[in-house]
Amino acid sequence: MNVTMNKLDNVNATLTVALEEKDYQDKVKKALREINQNRPEPGFRPGKVPAGLIQKKYGKAVKYDVINREVADAIYNYIKENEIQVLGNPVPVKNDDFNLDDKDFTFEFKVGIAPAIDTHVNKEMHIPYYTIEVSEDMIQRQDEMLRRRYGSQVPGDTVEPNALVKGVITELDENGAPKAEGIVVENGIVSPQYFKSDEQRDLFIGKHVGDVVRFNPAATCEGNEAELSSMLGIAKEETAAHHGDFNLEIKEIIVLKPAEDGEEYYTNVFGKDKVHDAEEYKAALKDMIANQLQADSNYRFTIDGKDMILKAVGDIELPDAILKDYLKQQDEKLNDENIDAEYDRLRPDLVWQLVREAIAKQLEVKVTRDDALELAKAIAQNQFAQYGMSGLPDDVLTKYAEDMLNNDKTREQIFNQAVDSRLWAEIKQTVTVDDKTVSVEDFNALFKAPDAQ
Repeated sequence: MNVTMNKLDNVNATLTVALEEKDYQDKVKKALREINQNRPEPGFRPGKVPAGLIQKKYGKAVKYDVINREVADAIYNYIKENEIQVLGNPVPVKNDDFNLDDKDFTFEFKVGIAPAIDTHVNKEMHIPYYTIEVSEDMIQRQDEMLRRRYGSQVPGDTVEPNALVKGVITELDENGAPKAEGIVVENGIVSPQYFKSDEQRDLFIGKHVGDVVRFNPAATCEGNEAELSSMLGIAKEETAAHHGDFNLEIKEIIVLKPAEDGEEYYTNVFGKDKVHDAEEYKAALKDMIANQLQADSNYRFTIDGKDMILKAVGDIELPDAILKDYLKQQDEKLNDENIDAEYDRLRPDLVWQLVREAIAKQLEVKVTRDDALELAKAIAQNQFAQYGMSGLPDDVLTKYAEDMLNNDKTREQIFNQAVDSRLWAEIKQTVTVDDKTVSVEDFNALFKAPDAQ
């Protein structure tokens, strides 16, 4: 068997496979023998069917299948051994002279080849990196949020915006009097901060223990059956009959007391022995915010970097006809009428994928399982932090990270993310980075459309 390639231009070539009888005849004979051994024929015992009968009945089909496999394997091996970056699939050239009765065959395929790409990723390329300045206002908001998260619920005298209100909820008639056989909830609880009606929420703000508030439960939740059922302790299907006013006699007010400075609070937020006083606490808050903002800065760097790199690379020649054929093979909804529009939509992503692969090869980007494990630990740490759990021991994070890597779906996602992270880290080291410190307002303005700025 002989495989040859003829380059037609930079991105198109033909592969020719010359197949002689000696290349496939032994495999055809073996396949026919297996059929004889395993497939029963009327009037014959397995393995005792005359070879001529097997040849007559199955010979052409077996020969066709074997030749197909031999040709496919030859193309695959040629591409692999010669390290050819093929785009799409090889497309067979129609041969009207093909005759399965022949002994020798020649097959030709059109092949799309990835173009050579100069990425221009070097010190001559300048990419901006925007560091977001941590303002006093950010520090204050973060401080208030953390103190609420780690605060405690205590009895209060006045209904504040985030208070829980407990008491007796009594259904009223049209005259404002307790309704005969109406609903009475002895241990009712409402949380005005979650009311969907500002008007209903304002009825409670500033009230005290012993006060009676007339309100409309249905109006607090826009008639939501589940919420109304929970508040009044009735079945969902019964809520439609109870959209009138109710009284709530306040028996208890629970307010949130923000956490105060001290070892317990510092440990809850940052872990043991990380922060010891108010000065260190403020510095740690600033670092926390800066680390959170770094993800935004890195994301912006990938946007600007991709734009700069693609502009430097310029137009890329692709085997458009072969790629269109490939897309039609992959999606039965695509045809000659709509393929051009779909290809134009997908082409930019394909170009970036090729450029990205060229950069990864240039910078020798590789990701190990240890790299993926570290990323998985960071993901786990962020997930725990969302629920107010920070400063977890390394062995706990490692266990959760290992679980993520043992899951097929999350493992692939994490490895892809790790490759992308490493790629941009290497790009950042290779190009010239123009550091710029900006306010959060100026940073957000970078994402606005030019005519919206």
